[in-house]
Amino acid sequence: MADNKSSVSVWKEFTKGLIKENPTLVTLLGMCPTLAVTTMAINGIGMGLATTFVLVCSNLVISLLKNVIPKAVRLPSFIVIIAGFVTLISFILQRYIPSLYSALGVFLTLITVNCIILGRAEAFASKNKVFPSILDGLGMGLGFTLSLFTMGSVREILGSGHWLQTNSWEGITIPFLSTHPMLIFIMPAGGFFVLGCLIAIVNKIANRKPPAEISCDNCPSAAICGKNKEQCERKEDAA
Repeated sequence: MADNKSSVSVWKEFTKGLIKENPTLVTLLGMCPTLAVTTMAINGIGMGLATTFVLVCSNLVISLLKNVIPKAVRLPSFIVIIAGFVTLISFILQRYIPSLYSALGVFLTLITVNCIILGRAEAFASKNKVFPSILDGLGMGLGFTLSLFTMGSVREILGSGHWLQTNSWEGITIPFLSTHPMLIFIMPAGGFFVLGCLIAIVNKIANRKPPAEISCDNCPSAAICGKNKEQCERKEDAA
């Protein structure tokens, strides 16, 4: 029974970032790179995997050092750790995949202050053990990558008539769209439209309920409030 519970817990930590707590489409973090680099699917994959690398590595280190880092300098320490891994992945891409490095541009460096990474460091890695922190980073990173890849694919197919196009390969040509592309989809307006559609679909899949109507019936303090109201009315009558 203990092994089964442990397996379920491990699986839950890994999969929560894919749909249920997807950092882009559910918690709406990392909007800047999401909208900026997803004009092509390959850029989305590159940014997503780079962010996943930084997420996993920073979660690992922060979890190991959570009892060593003083609370007064917690956030600056997190940023220094994250910045170190961002610098490392930047050097790797610049050396081995220069075309992707150029395509991502300044947004690769801005991974350092990405709300997803800082959020997981503060909310999870700094409070949990190493293995769950690694799984959390991996799941959130893959969820982010999946979001960027899906969004980039839709925008590239509709906006250029190609899919997975690179500098050295023209990608898969889509009939009709390759000669009659809808250019708005590779513009900012198209990015916002596709993002909104994906958010709606993912929230429907995750069965997220709309917020309850605000009223006294839904208030957790309704009983206390009612008693106070009765006491006030009695005092007024006595006066």
